[in-house]
Amino acid sequence: MTIELTRDGAIAIVTLNRPERKNALTWEMRQDLQKYFTELRFDDEVRAIVVTGAGGAFCSGADVGNMGGRDLRKSRQMLQSGSHAYMRVLHNIEKPVIAAVEGVAVGIGMSIAMACDMMVVGKSARFAQVFQRIGLAPDGGGIWLLVRRIGTPLAKELVYSGRFVGAEEAVKLGIANHMTEDGSALDKALELARQFATGPTYALGLSKKLFNLADGPSFEDYLEMESMVQPQLNNTVDHKEGVAAFKEKRKPNFVGR
Repeated sequence: MTIELTRDGAIAIVTLNRPERKNALTWEMRQDLQKYFTELRFDDEVRAIVVTGAGGAFCSGADVGNMGGRDLRKSRQMLQSGSHAYMRVLHNIEKPVIAAVEGVAVGIGMSIAMACDMMVVGKSARFAQVFQRIGLAPDGGGIWLLVRRIGTPLAKELVYSGRFVGAEEAVKLGIANHMTEDGSALDKALELARQFATGPTYALGLSKKLFNLADGPSFEDYLEMESMVQPQLNNTVDHKEGVAAFKEKRKPNFVGR
C-alpha cells in the first residue's frame, strides 16, 4: 500500500508509503488520500489525525514522470479531481490534524503538511515550493496556505526563488510549530495528538472552521482560481522545458512563454 491508514486508539495515522521515491505522489495515491481523509472526517471514533511519510521523507511532491500531455480542459479536470479533491477534504476535517515531517516536504508535499493544523519537524526536514523549477505555479492551495503561515512578502520570496528552508528556519518563520531530533517527529506529533484527542473534539472542530474564515478569501474560492491558472501553465513552453530538464538532470533554459 502506498498510502497506509493505521489506528492508535482515538488517533488515526495516515502514512505516505512510497519510500523509494521519497513518497512522490502518484495518481492512485491522490485517490487514496481523498478516500482516507473522507473516511476519517466522518469517523466519530477518530478524534485526532497524524499525517506522515515513510523512509525518512515526508513527500517529494508529485511524480514528475506523470506530468504533461494534457490539454487545458483535461488539465483542469485532473487538478480538480486530484490534488484539489483531497486537499479540500484535509483542510475541512473538523478535528486536529498534525503533520510529522522528516526529510523533504516539497511542492504538493509541503502543501499537504501546511494544510494540517500543526507541524512537527525533524532537524533535517527541508521545505521548498519548487514549482518554478518546472515552469508552474504552486498548486494544492500552496500559496493560500503559505501566506497564512508567514505573510505575503516572505511567501513570495520562497515561491519565486524555490529555495529550500531547513527545519530551524521553518520554525522561526512559522511554517512549523515544533522541531525534534531526527526520527522523533512522529513521536512528538502523536504526543500532541493524544493531548488533543482528550479535548472537546466538536468545539475544536468548529474553532478550526472559524480560523479558516478569519483572513481573506476562503480556501474553496482560492482553489477555484488556482484551477484556472495551473492548466494554462501546463501547456507553456517553459513547463515542457522544466519537466525535460528535471528528467535529464540539467538546468532548465526558460524563455518566458
